[in-house]
Amino acid sequence: MASNEESTEIGGVSYAREPSVSAAEFIDLLMRSGLGRHRPIRDRPRIERMLANSNFIVSARLAGSLVGVVRGVTDVAWCCYLSDVAVDVAFQGRGIGRHLMERARREAGAESMCLLLAYPDAANFYQSIGMQRFADAFLLDRDL
Repeated sequence: MASNEESTEIGGVSYAREPSVSAAEFIDLLMRSGLGRHRPIRDRPRIERMLANSNFIVSARLAGSLVGVVRGVTDVAWCCYLSDVAVDVAFQGRGIGRHLMERARREAGAESMCLLLAYPDAANFYQSIGMQRFADAFLLDRDL
């Protein structure tokens, strides 16, 4: 990735690029963030595959505990698809999501665009941090 720098601390929260997070830690955060209702949290082998095949994870940790994460895939040349952006609801509204996205953008590099599909209740957040909304997005949905 572009910067792959060490951990950065802002307001007591450490932001870093990580090679992976454990399935248990990821599932726990998904549940605490509200994103768990949209992810297969009861299918641990599938979560493990999701993590194993990601090549892009940026974490937010407070005293070592995972309070936020951005997970995705990137080719480091053209695009970075952010498949999960999750912040523990107890920590939402404190700038953690914004800092995660800023770090993810830096890690993806200037040549790569960052894109994601947002649930309607999160769309305003992404617009508030400067992401552009596009009407012409297309999806071949999963069977399960």
